[in-house]
Amino acid sequence: MSNSVGVEFEAIRKSFGPVEVLHGISFSLQPGRVVGLLGENGAGKSTLMKILSGYEAPTSGTLRVNGQACAFKGPRDAEDLGIVLIHQEFNLADDLTVAQNIFLGHEKKRGLFLDDAAMNSATSAALAQVGLSVPPERRVRDLIVAEKQLVEIAKAVARRARLLIMDEPTATLTASETERLFALIAQLRADGVTVVYISHKLDEVERVTDEVVVMRDGQFVAQQATAGLGRHVMARLMVGREIADLYPPRDPRPTEGAAALRVEGFGVPGWAQDWSFAVRPGEILGFAGLVGAGRTEMFEGLLGLRPARGRVWLHGQALPGEGGFKNPRAAADAGLTYLSEDRKGRGLHVHMGLRENLTLMALQRYAKPWLDPAAERRALEQAQREFGIRTGSLDVPASALSGGNQQKLALARVLHPAPRVVVLDEPTRGVDVGAKREIYELVQRLARSGLAVLVVSSELMELIGLAHRVAVVRAGRLVATLDADGLTEETLIAHATGVAPPQEAPHVHA
Repeated sequence: MSNSVGVEFEAIRKSFGPVEVLHGISFSLQPGRVVGLLGENGAGKSTLMKILSGYEAPTSGTLRVNGQACAFKGPRDAEDLGIVLIHQEFNLADDLTVAQNIFLGHEKKRGLFLDDAAMNSATSAALAQVGLSVPPERRVRDLIVAEKQLVEIAKAVARRARLLIMDEPTATLTASETERLFALIAQLRADGVTVVYISHKLDEVERVTDEVVVMRDGQFVAQQATAGLGRHVMARLMVGREIADLYPPRDPRPTEGAAALRVEGFGVPGWAQDWSFAVRPGEILGFAGLVGAGRTEMFEGLLGLRPARGRVWLHGQALPGEGGFKNPRAAADAGLTYLSEDRKGRGLHVHMGLRENLTLMALQRYAKPWLDPAAERRALEQAQREFGIRTGSLDVPASALSGGNQQKLALARVLHPAPRVVVLDEPTRGVDVGAKREIYELVQRLARSGLAVLVVSSELMELIGLAHRVAVVRAGRLVATLDADGLTEETLIAHATGVAPPQEAPHVHA
């Protein structure tokens, strides 16, 4: 393996059936550089990087690595040349340990037997590099999403990558974890490692990259030095037009009428304690907090995905007994739906078709008593128009969509049963700047139509720009509720980290 890896794409084309998604891509990556790869969802970034890492083969064109033409038969061939892809959607085996995942297919042996001690030791060293303190023997299924992301990065580090492709690596990371990742990227660059950094967070791209490559609609658009380029120009190159203000105007917060959802004294053992809040129809209520603060776990408890205790009222009607709903189906039947932050694991059935994914939560609408595929097809066509789902064909599995279009399908799915209260957990994770605006406009339309919308997000500016009020969570407790008008990121961070004093009345009352 050479010490550094340079790459040249020469007229790369890629088709899936009759649909061509890459149209003659040509550019080069110089060794030892950090390159930002930009483009809207569906621009072809992930497909091109799958070709570079051996997961896909080009339909035509030539891929050269260190001047030599390559035709990878699989990712192992690419890894043999030091090229490693960190997937945006985790490529981990939940039932294996962290160490087993990191060395899967690359196991260390002592004679005929696996050398678990050596693999655990090497895993601990790789985890330390990315700042993750978990035992190498821990099962991946017991990790939270942010920890899984760091395991993916540690896996690439352990395999001594010389060209490392990072696809939305900070989507689930806290500020401190992100800083540690940036320090690792700087160290890798100093060691001569080539890094391809795919992110829709343009402030990060501006900070960590030497140059950017922009793709649009399956074509190469530009390759320019990052210094002096500016985020506004990056965004314009990505979408091919000027980006107006990202957040649409907010309607006034409703102040009259009964709450659509009220929660009092609600908790999820080990994650959330004594939450009380309420949200009215037409209101957007945001939830901020550090990763691990308990936001996702609390709403999973409300939906019946975790054991929970507390009182819940939906449109003035109290749920019987203690705790939330029995299961997500019961919640949906009552008019409350939930978009999971884990779109691959819990949001979509990625190996099923688009039509089946869309209608699964509302099958009773299409089975009278036999399933009506034509009606489902019409519903999918309408959802494609309303949500801007970009695909060459509606007759493909969800896995064939780009990450952002999968997110739009997941949104369409949870809204298809026509809920009156919707919880959106990280609704723009892995979504480009153009699609973010579309999702923000959708959220505003939902509130304007009378839905109560709860948004959980790690992007503080997203909450400030979108919500009427922001509830801040720290260490499993709801510590403050702040009006979004005049709110700053610094204020939210102060409450989330405990620097700011708690509010006298932290509960959210409608």
